Order: sequence, then C-alpha cells, then structure tokens
Amino acid sequence: MDQKGMITEYLFKKLKFEPTEAQTPILECRKRFILVAGGEQAGKSMVASKYLVSRFLETEESGLYWLVAADYDRTRAEFNYLVEDFAALGILASVTKRVDPGNMILADGTRIETKSAKDPRTLAMKAPDGIIGCEASQLDLDSFHRLRSRVAPKRGWLFLAGTFEGSLGWYPQLFATWNQGAFDDEQSFSLPSYSNKHLYPEGKRDPEILKLRAQSSDEFFMERIEGIPSPPQGLVFGEFRPDIHIDREAKWVKGEPVYLWIDPGYAGAYAVEVAQEINGQINIIDEVFEQGLITTEIIEIAKSRRWWQDVVGGAIDIAGYQHQAMSAPAEIWLEAGVYLDAKKVRINEGTERLKGFLRPDPTTNIPKIVFNPSCQGILSEFGVAQSPIDGQTRVYRWKIDRDGNIVGESPEDKNNHAIKAVIYGLIDRYGYGHITSRSFIKVKRWR
Repeated sequence: MDQKGMITEYLFKKLKFEPTEAQTPILECRKRFILVAGGEQAGKSMVASKYLVSRFLETEESGLYWLVAADYDRTRAEFNYLVEDFAALGILASVTKRVDPGNMILADGTRIETKSAKDPRTLAMKAPDGIIGCEASQLDLDSFHRLRSRVAPKRGWLFLAGTFEGSLGWYPQLFATWNQGAFDDEQSFSLPSYSNKHLYPEGKRDPEILKLRAQSSDEFFMERIEGIPSPPQGLVFGEFRPDIHIDREAKWVKGEPVYLWIDPGYAGAYAVEVAQEINGQINIIDEVFEQGLITTEIIEIAKSRRWWQDVVGGAIDIAGYQHQAMSAPAEIWLEAGVYLDAKKVRINEGTERLKGFLRPDPTTNIPKIVFNPSCQGILSEFGVAQSPIDGQTRVYRWKIDRDGNIVGESPEDKNNHAIKAVIYGLIDRYGYGHITSRSFIKVKRWR
C-alpha cells in the first residue's frame, strides 16, 4: 500500500468506516472522471462524501472543492456527511447552517462549497481541485460539460453519483462508455442497492431484494436496484459519446464559412444544422429545430443568428427541390441568397458515413465531428437529450420485434431529421468515402 492509501486507511479507521466490497474499488479509483450509478438507497451520497475525505489531503496547499447539484437542496446529504466526518476528525473550523449556498472550512484552510447548476454564474468562479456531482443524473448535459471544464485548469477530478431514471440520456450513455475502463481518465461503477448492508444485511440474497426481483420488471430491477442501465435496443447511433462528441467550444468562428445542412421534415421537425470546418474538424455550432413552421419562418430565425453573415451555402434533402403546394424549400432558400446542393442519399450508406465521422482518432481520441450542447434537436435523436419540441424521448432507432431483434434492413424513418440533415451535408462535402457509385442532382454551388 502506498502512502496515500495508508493515509486514506487511517482516516477511514478514525471515522470507523469500513468500505464494502462494492465501495472499495470506487474509493480507491484515482482516475480524474468517475461516474457511480447507484441503486435506490445504495449509499451514493455517503460514498461520494467519503471519496472527498480520501482526497482532500492530496493538494500541497489548502484546496477548494464543490458540491454541485441541480439545486442546492440536493447537495444536503453529502454536505451533512462531510460535516460529520470532518468534525469527527477534529479538523472542521467553521460551517454554515444553510446549504443554499453553504460552505465549510477546514483547519488547513481547505474550503468546500455548495453550488446550484440552476445558476451557471456560480460555476464560473475560481477553479476547484475536485467536484462532487450530487444526484448527478438530474444535472443536464450542459452542466456536465461546465463541470468538466471547471476542473481542467487544476487538472482536478470530477466524481458523479446518481440513480438512473430511464436508460436514455447523457448519464446512462456516459456510464456505458466509461464502464469498460479503457480510457486513462474515465471510469464508471455500479453500486447496487443491496451493497448497503445497513438496509440489506444479507446483500444480494436479502429477502427484500429477492422480493423486489420477483415483483419488478427486469428493466426496473437492473436500473433502480443493480445500477445498470437497460437502454432500449436498436439505437442507430449507439456509439455516440456525450463526453467527446459534445463540445461547448464548438462555437461560431467569425469569418469562417458557415454551411447550412437542411432536412425540411415535412411530417416532423424542420431541421437546419449549422456547420463550420475548423482545423479539419466539423463543428455543428447551432441548429434551428422547429415543428409547424414554413421555410420562410425558418429563414427568419436563421437570419437572426450571428453566424448568418458567414453563410456560403449548404445541402438539403433532395425532396427540398420538389414542388408541393407552393415553391420548393430549396428555391425559397435561394431567394434568401443561400444555394443548396441536393443528392439522392442511400440511407444506410449515409449512416455509415456519419458513423465514420463520429469514430474517434485512435491516437488522440478526437472525433472528426462535434456538436455544441445547444443543438438539442440532433442530440435528442442521438438519445442523449429530450426532444426540444415536446420534452419526450424520441430517438432514431432500428425497427425491433417483440423479442428485441432488429427487423428489416433500414432504421425507422422518424426522429432523424437533424441526423439526416448532417448526413446530407457530409455526403455533399466529402462523398461516400470508399463507396464510388453515386446518383445525384447537380445544383450550382455558391463556393
């Protein structure tokens, strides 16, 4: 055991705390980004607080740590555990009575503060040495990226603990990505409910756990008791990773060409994905994702955005050149000064093209395309956010039979308008890659 391990063992012994078999690998992990998916009443808050106790002496000077949740009240459990632990260790110098906001200061000057993700301004202060994400599954995706960026200046750590509430969204997808431990800095763990021996003395064989298993669906038991996501089968883009494919720095770069990639979405959303190529990487910097609006209204929204001045053209679904009851959408965009190319895209080959851009470089772990977190339409189709139109879970997926088997050779043609818009743009600019056969309509390019 190294010196840090000996210090941690000493602190836990003083607190009369003996980690369980499930808690030990979590508390011993020293990767920078840790996600704990806990079952109900698994002791996530206690484990999170003990993790901070195990690490607060690692800084040479007094440290700064945050407890962050969707609101202040959700930090209360971790805050109270830490107050008890540091008081028991005899090093608690001062503590506030409230948690909204609250703080405690230790004898060496180390400061622990509560933060609410509802107010992003509280997350823009001095960079902390470590952050505990309390009830982290309740945080939104943008808050996760803010927290990750806040620990960057000090190469600090981020510890997320939460319970799955449905297996779609950024939290379960991040769990699945990090679960294999294949990355240098990230690791996820499951903390089952029955690992809490105070509530379930017999662990997995406890009568209450056996009763829950018998009376619950497999999905509920996996998610809410085992702490293992049970996502719906058939996601078309199951490899989408919110930690590397979503980038808050994917913003408009003034003066660089802006491309509009469009799917008019007659029966669903009208999607306009806004792209720039920066240093060889496609950045989806913004989107217009609306339902029930006509092309002229969509154009008015686009014209109000700052990036409009740099628009040089784009691509549209080939149906965008077909006349309906009025002018074709592509012609209306042309009247607004935007020339759009259109090619007939074979859906499965287009899907593979997008997957190729999502695939991270094996050396740098950087993909060829990233998305700003404000692009909620396409993120909902990837399965990491709720639909901005109705707040429901609407994901692009394959057709599945009642046994969970994929049916047919093409995905369901719905919940994919933004994804298809990006595919049209990629095919227009880069072609099909290794596929040589093409069928397309030639349309004048702007540039």
